[in-house]
Amino acid sequence: MLTRAVRIFEAFTPDERVLSVSQIARRARLHLATASRLIAELESHGLLDREPDRRVRVGVRMRELALRASPTLGLCNASRPFMEDAHAVLRHHVQLGVLDGDEVTLVERLSAPGAVISCTRIAGRLPLHASASGLVLLAFGGRDLRERILAGAPGRCAASTITDDAALRAALAEVRRQGYASLPEHVHEEALGVAVPIALPAQPDGGTTVAALAAIVPVGTEAGTVAGVLSTAARGISRTLGG
Repeated sequence: MLTRAVRIFEAFTPDERVLSVSQIARRARLHLATASRLIAELESHGLLDREPDRRVRVGVRMRELALRASPTLGLCNASRPFMEDAHAVLRHHVQLGVLDGDEVTLVERLSAPGAVISCTRIAGRLPLHASASGLVLLAFGGRDLRERILAGAPGRCAASTITDDAALRAALAEVRRQGYASLPEHVHEEALGVAVPIALPAQPDGGTTVAALAAIVPVGTEAGTVAGVLSTAARGISRTLGG
């Protein structure tokens, strides 16, 4: 029962938030009658909601429970004031990403009208090697994580995506050297991604990276200037988390 319910929720994606019962049944690999019965039960608990046309979306109560239990809730709360400061300076997308398996998941984002295009969104995922946030998490993460990603033959997400083993190792070394990642045209041809690490202070190993703070700005923007703004915000977040 629980496994089937999980498969129902997994049928929804960031791009497809409203589905018909038949779509859910097909994606969850359930008989239509079984899917209809489970959806009705989940709806009775507020975990799923119905649109006027009888299509289904994730319910408000489910979102409330997920947020309440989320391990990133404290991180988002600590980060938001500093993200707002960085956003006020940069006037483009500022976002917070965390490691989720072998991917980076966006958990918070601030945007502005007219900001450069960005293909990422809250709860969206990207491969670690294909985004500035991912490179930061990969560069400042554990050796086992790096070797696993490198051994997995990273795939190409855009023309500029780094997939060569030696080139990716060199890029990660450069991120560690300069303290930030800068990737132009890796997710979109008009966008430059810049990211810095957020670490817990005063740890025995000098700091444990828990997230990446990134900005998506137009290609041609001075990456070092953007990184400076983000680093100031990241230090504030780190102090708040440490406190």
